[in-house]
Amino acid sequence: MSSLSRRTKSLDLFLQKLPNLLTKCNLTSKIKKNYTVRQQILMARGLPDRSALPGVEDIVVVASGKGGVGKSTVSVNLAVSLANMGIRTGLLDGDIFGPSLPLMMNIREQPLLDDNNRIVPPVNYGVKCLSIGLLTEQNKAIIWRGPLVMSALQRLLKGAVWGPLDILIVDTPPGTGDVHLSLSQNVPLSGVVLVSTPQVAALQVAARGAQMYKTFGIPLLGLIENMSYAVCGNCQNSFEIYGNTTETYVDQMQTKVLASLPLDATITGCCDAGVPVVLQHKTSVYAKSFQNLAKEIVKLLERQKQEIKKE
Repeated sequence: MSSLSRRTKSLDLFLQKLPNLLTKCNLTSKIKKNYTVRQQILMARGLPDRSALPGVEDIVVVASGKGGVGKSTVSVNLAVSLANMGIRTGLLDGDIFGPSLPLMMNIREQPLLDDNNRIVPPVNYGVKCLSIGLLTEQNKAIIWRGPLVMSALQRLLKGAVWGPLDILIVDTPPGTGDVHLSLSQNVPLSGVVLVSTPQVAALQVAARGAQMYKTFGIPLLGLIENMSYAVCGNCQNSFEIYGNTTETYVDQMQTKVLASLPLDATITGCCDAGVPVVLQHKTSVYAKSFQNLAKEIVKLLERQKQEIKKE
């Protein structure tokens, strides 16, 4: 055996025994502890202070792992449902690269500025709305790097007159990127609502998103199973599209299903027309699903506040 081979073998053996040696010497926890503290110090450098939005009681993030699962549709109909309940509601479009709020909420005019150069969100359907799509040309692509994206989000979030509001709904882009991190670091979030289809590919990524928010200590209010089923136009029987795998992932995420919503052209057609289904078809099954979801969100937020008071 060559000298190099002997050294390589010795190194391999040492690395195999290293965890046990650290445990016996009680060094594992110390190393882990010191590393975590150092991480926190490094991560804190240059980050904004987390502070509440003036006049805003609760901020609820609507998130997903995959794109195209209907997150914006849920955000819009949830916000309008809350407003119809008499709850002062705002809706922030956090998707800088793919804003859809102007279309779905039928808002086209550019927001005004107050005397302090703060953006005044326009109101439609009783909801204060703000989106980067209201500040840029409609058909122009937004080609920005991370710092510009964070600056834009900061402006929409803290450079606007949101209050007085009971709930601000934030529609976020897919994934667990800069926008999610910036929101978690900038403002106290009351909770996160995940949106996913029952498809395994979507649920797996949604579970990663849930883990990210748990890492930041942000409550997971629940998961909305969108496009869960379809209804036959002839016999009115419902049938599943993707199969039923949601419960398995919900158990892993230690949360619950808040609502199961159908895949239907009525819902998407209303969004494309700029009139949410909860307004266009107020007595429909779809509208009632979103109305029940809004009531459940309010109940969860109230319960959360009661638990905080007890502590």
